[in-house]
This record gives sequence, structure tokens and C-alpha cells, in this order.
Amino acid sequence: MDTEAQPTTERDRSSRPAQGTVEGRSRFSLTARIAEWLPGGRISLTLLICLVFLLLLNAFVVQPFQIPSGSMENGLRIGDRVLVNRLAYRFGAGPQRGDVVVFDGTEYFGNSDYVKRVVGVGGDHVVCCDKEGRIRVNGRSVDETSFLYPGDSPSTVDFDVEVPEGTLFVLGDHRGASSDSRDHLGSPGGGMIPVDRVIGRADWIVWPYGHLTRLSRPSAYARVPAARAQGASGTPTAVGAHG
Repeated sequence: MDTEAQPTTERDRSSRPAQGTVEGRSRFSLTARIAEWLPGGRISLTLLICLVFLLLLNAFVVQPFQIPSGSMENGLRIGDRVLVNRLAYRFGAGPQRGDVVVFDGTEYFGNSDYVKRVVGVGGDHVVCCDKEGRIRVNGRSVDETSFLYPGDSPSTVDFDVEVPEGTLFVLGDHRGASSDSRDHLGSPGGGMIPVDRVIGRADWIVWPYGHLTRLSRPSAYARVPAARAQGASGTPTAVGAHG
């Protein structure tokens, strides 16, 4: 009797639908229902999923920007499309000297987004210029020739600023065609950009294809020493302005 009952038991066990199969059918059924509801069916559903993915990617991970002016030539040219890493400074890391950043300049530079290079971070003492015409950061002269626009000088006017904590001193690579921190030394904020206004770090030029490049931090600032503590006022001082 035992041997006769065994096949029956096996048939009963095998006749039960697997839980995973039921769940898979439920998900497939839900997808099919959504596809039937949408005009265009599964093609429209696929496009909708891709659109949602791209929106989430754009909002939280990377965002494309088009370069509108020549202020960052020759590295970034008019019409270049760059990918901005929105997560670069979201987990405790902050902008570093040499980074190319995109930021919201509203109330500081104008009602627009801007792309500039970070020259000074919170606590830095930034001076122009030394005897050779170079910018000095925390007492160290910086050789910017690797990214400065050919024929440009680091600055045509003198300035002497201390960068308050939580802000950035930013300049364009094409100094002769850039409206940057030098232009706003006498404005509210003293030409400094709050770190929380930074949208992200520009990491790649992705279009046109011939300009495809990864934007890396130049070594020019590698030997700049750490910033000293600021004075009691914590406010920047300025000499001159960029006309």
C-alpha cells in the first residue's frame, strides 16, 4: 500500500502551482493591463518607463548643460554639452580647487546658471598677482597655463580676498571674457558663491562627439597649502574690481 500511495503524493505535490509562478503571472497581468490602457500599447509603456528613468536620472544623478558663452574656453566651447555630476558633493565631499562647477547664480551673479572653475574654497586667501603675474592661494603661486585661455593673463586687476567658510571664489578660464567673482567683489556676497548653490561638478563633455572629453581636476592646485583660520570678522576684503 505504501508503494501505491507514493505516485499519488507526487502528483499532488507537482500539481500545486509554484508561488513564484503565480507572482510572475500577476506582474505580467498588471503590465499587460497598463499597456492595454495606454494608447500605443507596450511601445508607449516602454517609452513612459524610459522617460521616468531619465527624469529621475536628471533630477538626482547627472544633468546635461549647454555652454552658452566663451568664458571657459578653450576647455569648454560655446555649444558644448556637458554632463554635470549632481552627486559629487552630496555625501560629505565639497568642491575642491580646480573643479569645474555649475551653480545657480541667482542673487549673486544674475538670474541664471553659470559654469566656472573653483579657485578658492572656504578659508582660502586668494591674491592677484605675484611678481610674475600669477594668482596666489594661501601664499602659493599657481601656474594656470594648462587651462588658461592662450594669451590671457590670470587677471588684469589686483584683488586680495579671504573666502568665507561655506563659499567659493570662482573664475572663468577665459579671463578676458568671463564675468566671475572678480566682477562682484563689491556686491552682496562679495563675489563668493555659497556651496549650497552648486548644482554639481562638470565631469564630461559629451557633445559634439569630436569634443568628447573627461574633465579632470588640474594638478596646478595640488601644492596649495591648507587654508589658515580667518580673522574674527570672517568677511572677505577686496582691492579693485574686474571691469
